[in-house]
Amino acid sequence: FSANLEKMSIMEYNGAAIIAMKGKDCVAIAADRRFGVQAQTVSTNFQKVFEMNDHLYIGLPGLATDVLTVSNLLKFRLDLYQLRENRKIKPQTCMNMISSLLYERRFAPYFVEPVVAGLDSKTFQPYIAAMDLIGCPMEAEDFVVSGTCSEQMYGMCESLWRPDMPPDDLFETISQALLNAVDRDALSGWGGVVYLIEKDKVTKRILKARMD
Repeated sequence: FSANLEKMSIMEYNGAAIIAMKGKDCVAIAADRRFGVQAQTVSTNFQKVFEMNDHLYIGLPGLATDVLTVSNLLKFRLDLYQLRENRKIKPQTCMNMISSLLYERRFAPYFVEPVVAGLDSKTFQPYIAAMDLIGCPMEAEDFVVSGTCSEQMYGMCESLWRPDMPPDDLFETISQALLNAVDRDALSGWGGVVYLIEKDKVTKRILKARMD
Protein backbone atom coordinates (compact mmCIF):
# COMPACT_ATOMS: atom_id res chain seq x y z
CA PHE A 1 0.00 0.00 0.00
CA SER A 2 2.68 2.54 1.02
CA ALA A 3 4.72 1.79 -2.12
CA ASN A 4 1.93 3.31 -4.26
CA LEU A 5 1.82 6.62 -2.36
CA GLU A 6 3.17 9.53 -4.36
CA LYS A 7 6.23 10.99 -2.67
CA MET A 8 6.10 14.71 -1.88
CA SER A 9 9.00 16.94 -2.91
CA ILE A 10 10.55 18.77 0.06
CA MET A 11 10.22 21.94 -2.06
CA GLU A 12 6.41 21.64 -1.71
CA TYR A 13 6.36 21.19 2.07
CA ASN A 14 5.61 24.84 2.95
CA GLY A 15 4.29 26.17 -0.38
CA ALA A 16 5.29 29.39 -2.17
CA ALA A 17 4.72 31.47 -5.29
CA ILE A 18 7.14 34.17 -6.46
CA ILE A 19 7.21 36.19 -9.71
CA ALA A 20 9.66 38.83 -10.94
CA MET A 21 8.82 40.92 -13.99
CA LYS A 22 10.49 43.62 -16.09
CA GLY A 23 8.89 46.89 -17.16
CA LYS A 24 10.16 50.12 -18.71
CA ASP A 25 12.95 51.35 -16.39
CA CYS A 26 11.32 49.45 -13.52
CA VAL A 27 11.07 45.94 -12.14
CA ALA A 28 8.58 44.21 -9.83
CA ILE A 29 8.75 41.18 -7.56
CA ALA A 30 5.65 39.58 -6.04
CA ALA A 31 5.16 36.76 -3.53
CA ASP A 32 2.33 35.06 -1.72
CA ARG A 33 2.18 35.25 2.11
CA ARG A 34 1.19 31.72 3.14
CA PHE A 35 3.27 29.62 5.53
CA GLY A 36 1.87 26.12 5.69
CA VAL A 37 2.83 22.60 6.67
CA GLN A 38 1.58 20.61 3.67
CA ALA A 39 -2.21 21.20 3.59
CA GLN A 40 -2.38 22.95 6.98
CA THR A 41 -2.04 26.75 6.90
CA VAL A 42 -0.05 28.05 9.90
CA SER A 43 0.23 31.76 9.14
CA THR A 44 -0.65 34.29 6.43
CA ASN A 45 2.13 36.86 6.82
CA PHE A 46 5.31 34.89 6.14
CA GLN A 47 8.12 36.97 4.57
CA LYS A 48 9.51 35.50 1.36
CA VAL A 49 10.92 38.67 -0.27
CA PHE A 50 13.98 40.31 1.31
CA GLU A 51 15.54 43.71 0.67
CA MET A 52 19.24 43.50 -0.17
CA ASN A 53 19.68 47.21 -0.94
CA ASP A 54 17.64 50.20 -2.22
CA HIS A 55 17.24 48.74 -5.72
CA LEU A 56 17.67 45.00 -5.12
CA TYR A 57 15.25 42.41 -3.74
CA ILE A 58 15.49 38.62 -3.42
CA GLY A 59 12.55 36.21 -3.33
CA LEU A 60 13.09 32.85 -1.64
CA PRO A 61 10.52 30.09 -2.23
CA GLY A 62 11.08 26.64 -0.76
CA LEU A 63 11.55 25.11 2.68
CA ALA A 64 10.78 27.78 5.30
CA THR A 65 13.76 26.96 7.55
CA ASP A 66 16.15 27.30 4.60
CA VAL A 67 14.43 30.53 3.51
CA LEU A 68 15.41 32.07 6.87
CA THR A 69 18.92 30.54 6.83
CA VAL A 70 19.72 31.65 3.27
CA SER A 71 18.29 35.16 3.76
CA ASN A 72 20.54 35.67 6.82
CA LEU A 73 23.59 34.25 5.00
CA LEU A 74 22.95 36.52 2.02
CA LYS A 75 22.60 39.60 4.19
CA PHE A 76 25.91 38.70 5.88
CA ARG A 77 27.76 38.16 2.57
CA LEU A 78 26.25 41.32 1.12
CA ASP A 79 27.42 43.41 4.08
CA LEU A 80 30.92 41.93 3.68
CA TYR A 81 30.89 42.78 -0.03
CA GLN A 82 29.86 46.37 0.63
CA LEU A 83 32.53 46.79 3.33
CA ARG A 84 35.22 45.38 1.07
CA GLU A 85 34.19 47.08 -2.19
CA ASN A 86 32.74 50.27 -0.67
CA ARG A 87 29.89 50.31 -3.21
CA LYS A 88 26.45 48.84 -3.75
CA ILE A 89 26.31 45.40 -5.31
CA LYS A 90 24.95 45.06 -8.86
CA PRO A 91 21.99 42.69 -9.32
CA GLN A 92 24.01 40.44 -11.66
CA THR A 93 26.89 40.26 -9.17
CA CYS A 94 24.39 39.41 -6.42
CA MET A 95 22.96 36.63 -8.60
CA ASN A 96 26.48 35.19 -9.03
CA MET A 97 27.06 35.43 -5.27
CA ILE A 98 23.83 33.53 -4.53
CA SER A 99 24.66 30.98 -7.21
CA SER A 100 28.07 30.20 -5.68
CA LEU A 101 26.56 30.10 -2.17
CA LEU A 102 24.07 27.43 -3.29
CA TYR A 103 26.61 25.49 -5.39
CA GLU A 104 28.97 25.24 -2.39
CA ARG A 105 26.27 23.19 -0.71
CA ARG A 106 25.31 21.11 -3.75
CA PHE A 107 25.69 17.73 -1.96
CA ALA A 108 23.44 18.83 0.93
CA PRO A 109 21.60 21.72 -0.70
CA TYR A 110 19.52 24.52 0.74
CA PHE A 111 15.98 23.81 -0.47
CA VAL A 112 15.33 27.24 -1.95
CA GLU A 113 15.03 28.42 -5.56
CA PRO A 114 15.88 32.15 -5.40
CA VAL A 115 14.50 34.91 -7.60
CA VAL A 116 16.53 38.13 -8.02
CA ALA A 117 14.95 41.43 -9.11
CA GLY A 118 16.63 44.81 -9.17
CA LEU A 119 17.92 47.84 -11.02
CA ASP A 120 21.60 48.40 -11.80
CA SER A 121 22.92 50.98 -9.32
CA LYS A 122 24.56 53.10 -12.09
CA THR A 123 22.55 52.58 -15.30
CA PHE A 124 19.21 51.67 -13.62
CA GLN A 125 18.71 48.89 -16.15
CA PRO A 126 16.12 46.33 -14.94
CA TYR A 127 17.47 42.87 -14.15
CA ILE A 128 15.69 39.63 -13.20
CA ALA A 129 16.96 36.08 -12.71
CA ALA A 130 15.94 32.81 -11.10
CA MET A 131 17.94 29.82 -9.89
CA ASP A 132 17.40 26.19 -8.98
CA LEU A 133 18.45 24.82 -5.60
CA ILE A 134 22.09 24.25 -6.65
CA GLY A 135 22.44 27.72 -8.14
CA CYS A 136 22.01 27.19 -11.90
CA PRO A 137 20.95 30.68 -13.06
CA MET A 138 18.33 31.67 -15.63
CA GLU A 139 18.34 35.33 -16.69
CA ALA A 140 15.27 36.59 -18.56
CA GLU A 141 14.12 39.62 -20.52
CA ASP A 142 10.45 39.31 -19.57
CA PHE A 143 9.65 37.45 -16.32
CA VAL A 144 10.80 34.59 -14.07
CA VAL A 145 8.70 32.45 -11.72
CA SER A 146 9.46 30.08 -8.86
CA GLY A 147 7.39 28.08 -6.37
CA THR A 148 4.77 25.37 -6.13
CA CYS A 149 2.45 26.80 -8.83
CA SER A 150 5.09 27.77 -11.39
CA GLU A 151 3.12 26.21 -14.29
CA GLN A 152 0.10 28.36 -13.47
CA MET A 153 2.31 31.46 -13.05
CA TYR A 154 3.98 30.81 -16.41
CA GLY A 155 0.54 30.57 -18.05
CA MET A 156 -0.67 33.84 -16.51
CA CYS A 157 2.57 35.72 -17.24
CA GLU A 158 2.71 34.52 -20.86
CA SER A 159 -0.87 35.79 -21.30
CA LEU A 160 -0.54 39.17 -19.58
CA TRP A 161 3.08 40.38 -19.92
CA ARG A 162 4.06 42.79 -22.68
CA PRO A 163 7.31 44.72 -23.27
CA ASP A 164 8.07 48.18 -21.82
CA MET A 165 5.15 48.46 -19.41
CA PRO A 166 5.07 51.62 -17.26
CA PRO A 167 5.14 51.09 -13.45
CA ASP A 168 1.34 51.18 -12.92
CA ASP A 169 0.69 48.64 -15.68
CA LEU A 170 3.52 46.44 -14.40
CA PHE A 171 1.98 46.43 -10.91
CA GLU A 172 -1.45 45.50 -12.26
CA THR A 173 -0.01 42.75 -14.49
CA ILE A 174 2.16 41.09 -11.83
CA SER A 175 -0.65 41.30 -9.26
CA GLN A 176 -3.22 39.67 -11.55
CA ALA A 177 -0.70 37.00 -12.60
CA LEU A 178 0.07 36.13 -8.97
CA LEU A 179 -3.51 36.21 -7.66
CA ASN A 180 -4.95 34.12 -10.49
CA ALA A 181 -2.11 31.58 -10.39
CA VAL A 182 -2.30 30.94 -6.62
CA ASP A 183 -6.09 30.45 -6.87
CA ARG A 184 -5.26 27.25 -8.76
CA ASP A 185 -2.76 25.94 -6.18
CA ALA A 186 -3.67 24.63 -2.72
CA LEU A 187 -0.19 25.23 -1.23
CA SER A 188 0.23 28.95 -1.93
CA GLY A 189 -1.83 32.13 -1.75
CA TRP A 190 -3.65 33.62 1.29
CA GLY A 191 -2.64 37.14 0.30
CA GLY A 192 0.27 38.61 -1.59
CA VAL A 193 2.89 41.34 -1.51
CA VAL A 194 4.31 43.31 -4.45
CA TYR A 195 7.50 45.42 -4.51
CA LEU A 196 7.69 47.84 -7.44
CA ILE A 197 11.29 49.04 -7.84
CA GLU A 198 11.86 52.30 -9.73
CA LYS A 199 14.86 54.60 -10.13
CA ASP A 200 13.81 56.96 -7.33
CA LYS A 201 11.51 54.85 -5.11
CA VAL A 202 10.30 51.40 -4.09
CA THR A 203 6.55 50.89 -3.60
CA LYS A 204 5.33 48.02 -1.43
CA ARG A 205 1.69 46.96 -1.73
CA ILE A 206 -0.15 44.19 0.14
CA LEU A 207 -2.68 42.25 -1.95
CA LYS A 208 -5.83 40.77 -0.47
CA ALA A 209 -6.63 37.34 -1.84
CA ARG A 210 -8.97 34.43 -1.27
CA MET A 211 -8.42 32.95 2.19
CA ASP A 212 -9.58 29.41 1.43
